[in-house]
Amino acid sequence: MDLVIVESPAKARTINKYLGHNFKVLASFGHIRDLPGKDGSVDTQNDFAMIWQIDGKSEKHIKDIAAAARQAGTIYLATDPDREGEAISWHINEELIRRRALKGKPVKRVVFHEITKKAILEAVSAPRMINTELVEAYLARRALDYLVGFNLSPVLWRKLPGARSAGRVQSVALRLICEREEEIEAFTPQEFWSLEADFNTPAGQKFRARLTRLYGQKLEKFSLGNAGAAAAAKSEVEKHAYQVGKVERREVKRNPYAPFITSTLQQEASRKLGFGARRTMQIAQKLYEGISLGGETQGLITYMRTDSVVLSGDALGATRALIAKQYGAPYLPQKPRLFNNKAKNAQEAHEAIRPTDLFRTPGQVRAYLDQDQFRLYDLIWKRTVASQMAQAVFDQMSVDVSSGDGSALFRATGSVLKFDGFLTLYQEGRDDQDDGKDADDKDRRLPPMQQADKPVLQKTDIEQHFTQPPPRFTEASLVKRLEELGIGRPSTYASIISVLQDRDYVTLERKRFQPSERGRLVTVFLNRFFERYVQYNFTAEMENRLDEISNGRAAWKQVLSQFWTPFHKSVEGARDLKFSDVLDELDQQLEHYLFPPDATGGDPRACPKCAEGRLSLKLGKFGAFLGCSDYPTCKFTRQLATEEGEAGDFLADGPKLLGRHPEHAKDVTLRKGPYGFYVQLGEEEEGQTKTGKPKKIKPKRAALAKGQDPTIVDLQQAVSLLSLPREVGVFPDTGEVIKANIGRFGPYVQAGSIFASLTKDDDVLTVGENRAVALIADKKQKAGKELGKHPADNKPIMIADGRWGPYVKHGKVNATLPKDVEKTQVTVDMAVGLLAAKAGAKTKKGTAKKAATKKTGAKKTTARKTRPKKETA
Repeated sequence: MDLVIVESPAKARTINKYLGHNFKVLASFGHIRDLPGKDGSVDTQNDFAMIWQIDGKSEKHIKDIAAAARQAGTIYLATDPDREGEAISWHINEELIRRRALKGKPVKRVVFHEITKKAILEAVSAPRMINTELVEAYLARRALDYLVGFNLSPVLWRKLPGARSAGRVQSVALRLICEREEEIEAFTPQEFWSLEADFNTPAGQKFRARLTRLYGQKLEKFSLGNAGAAAAAKSEVEKHAYQVGKVERREVKRNPYAPFITSTLQQEASRKLGFGARRTMQIAQKLYEGISLGGETQGLITYMRTDSVVLSGDALGATRALIAKQYGAPYLPQKPRLFNNKAKNAQEAHEAIRPTDLFRTPGQVRAYLDQDQFRLYDLIWKRTVASQMAQAVFDQMSVDVSSGDGSALFRATGSVLKFDGFLTLYQEGRDDQDDGKDADDKDRRLPPMQQADKPVLQKTDIEQHFTQPPPRFTEASLVKRLEELGIGRPSTYASIISVLQDRDYVTLERKRFQPSERGRLVTVFLNRFFERYVQYNFTAEMENRLDEISNGRAAWKQVLSQFWTPFHKSVEGARDLKFSDVLDELDQQLEHYLFPPDATGGDPRACPKCAEGRLSLKLGKFGAFLGCSDYPTCKFTRQLATEEGEAGDFLADGPKLLGRHPEHAKDVTLRKGPYGFYVQLGEEEEGQTKTGKPKKIKPKRAALAKGQDPTIVDLQQAVSLLSLPREVGVFPDTGEVIKANIGRFGPYVQAGSIFASLTKDDDVLTVGENRAVALIADKKQKAGKELGKHPADNKPIMIADGRWGPYVKHGKVNATLPKDVEKTQVTVDMAVGLLAAKAGAKTKKGTAKKAATKKTGAKKTTARKTRPKKETA
């Protein structure tokens, strides 16, 4: 019997079915060993020798694998087809050699890009050796991350109390978020105005145009800088008659998007589905490893960690056949559409993310997937099929409408969709930075016009605008920016984002990242004292060097040596820093943030308690805080961030006034109670009951959502919280109103009696109707569907999926289906029998328990009666 070793137990069960009785498939449960979390695990004095350690959980798995290897003929290492998977195979092989479990037996490497019978049998029939270059690239990356973490983090802990740790890539991602926040804070809005006009053609058809030239001069963005200039322009253009000048028509073709790679899947799932990067990868992993479809487990998508946009020849053929069959010849290009890889090292994974069977449509698998799995599979299927469809064709038209003397010129633009092509199936989500108004202008349809036509000006509108600061990063835009800079790799983005949140360096507010005080302090510290190692180009170049190792163009230990020598000198130099030097630098660099200008013109550093001392940044046992210069005479402090990442002394002096409620004209305050932070509308008031007795009327309150940073809550957020519960929409199946609110266990949406918790990626204040419907529908699906009515009481019998498999439910009785019975085979009579058997078993168990209790009680009574009385003197 041959032994196959994979990473996941779910994958092991599926593959074992395909390979048959001549193979035994075991799971390693991921990495079996790692560098111990202590100094010296990478010996920089001994040619970067690395010490590996197996943790307690992995020891059992590797023992089972070693025992099976001793009995096996050939050992197949079938871990994931990427750099990490190659490393796991190498670790397993090394450990089996160390345990003398091989004894000359052949060890072969195979990779499964999809979990289908055909792909698995083909992979096993064409094994290879472990790729040494990929392993060396892994060793270099792991050593780099260790050397940075275990040398830089201790400096942070000593020089910046309250800081958690620093990482080679995560610190650069944090810098991106902090610098974006600084841009927003430094941004000064600038006013500008636009002028648009409605015209009627001689045929009576309306169109709208924008003023682009005035007094013969081209209008720039800020040419109409105030209301007076806009009003003057309006008065001027209304004096003239107009005629059509230049008319431009052209055909524009749009190509479809490439199939998904890891990063584009994360971005699009964030934009369209509201999934975080980690959630996206968890769902994709399940779709890759396999879903039970009518009793047979099938992998639904190819491997989801890939930089390649290439589709295999079989996939191209299947996609084109599907398009021809379902959409017709006009939607099928003459040749397959080929995409080029942008990633420099895309050879690690050989294909884009796609369905394993293109003819397995989302509708066909809908019944076997939960709501999130279905939505992600639907997204992947549509993107893959659309990538091979024909171009979309637009007729674009632009028309210049000028005054008789040429002093004023309007331009109207629009387009008409002639052929939808791939757009019939898929339209990519829009980034936060996209200008929606420009998109609307392009989609505007214009009536037929010819040169020298004389449209009539109907009305003019002027509109005030203000420039907007750059938006905070969402998960999608952060992943996109990291990818553009070449920082990290797609398979690492989810963990980078998770680490930043877990260490309280950033918070996710309304799906946008904001740096915490701790995150800002760490970034300033690293920028000042380790500038080279948080530069974008340095980090990107290091990724390129790792890619060169995996391509065999660089020696991994040489790359480590070139990094370590200057980095070690920087660390040693930082260890000699004085606290005063660090404090002065941080205080100076963060002055605009820590001490914003006072609206009254006062000194922002003036101590609010003694009014004589000046505030400055201090470092204490629990992190950074602001303190008075007259200490110990004045002991005023304001904590910035504690070790737990919560507001420390925030609100220690009482409630914080956020402003006046725009509708109720009452003060809105932020307060801290025994159960956490909350906002309050007004104060407690005197009132009376219906009988006239005096009574206290409590003000309306609303708790902050879990994870919401109280130090950055503003009036707008507080008013939104106080407006809860809010109506989100209507559930389509029942017509019930959907409400969003915050409850005892966190934020949720509700329709009738169905409550569905919001995820960490959802915002109770902004969650939309589509997302709420999806969450409630998923909750209803998990609750099961009605099979029929029970003959005894005419109450519904439900059938659902549970922890131990499918089951039927009636009232409080649940009965699990036998293993050989599918959900689709269950009838009402069968369910009644299963429920009766379960109820009978419960009754017998309960009767036996009651009898045992009664018997025990009788013994106790007898014991009390026979107990000797105390003797009296």
